[in-house]
Amino acid sequence: MEKTTLLRPRLSEKTFGLAGSNTVYVFDVPASANKQTVAAAVTAQFDVTVIGVNMLNVKGKAKRTVRKGGRAASGQQANRKKAYVALKEGDKLPFFQTEEDAKGKKTDQKVEKAVPVAAQTVKAENKTARRGLLRMRKSGEK
Repeated sequence: MEKTTLLRPRLSEKTFGLAGSNTVYVFDVPASANKQTVAAAVTAQFDVTVIGVNMLNVKGKAKRTVRKGGRAASGQQANRKKAYVALKEGDKLPFFQTEEDAKGKKTDQKVEKAVPVAAQTVKAENKTARRGLLRMRKSGEK
């Protein structure tokens, strides 16, 4: 039964953050699934150690659309069930693995902040030119 449980990973920015910092992965699971079956399925399919599972029922949102002729039609998204699966420290799943992680390189390097082009040109000029530019901006000249 464990391998027959359908686990669909939820791939979003929020789940990417959870996976990176807490080793918690989010799956869409069938409505009939419980914590034990989800834990057994994750262990069997991915060969990792599951510490805990939290389940969440999400009610589908009501939606409206307009059909041809201007008639409004009401509908509703399907209800779904999510499972938050916490793994043992050091265990990872390949869903959010970046290319650098796959090659074995570190991704914890500091990312340099992008500097606007205008700021780069002002830095290239000497101090007196920058002072003159600031004076022109204050006085309203271009």
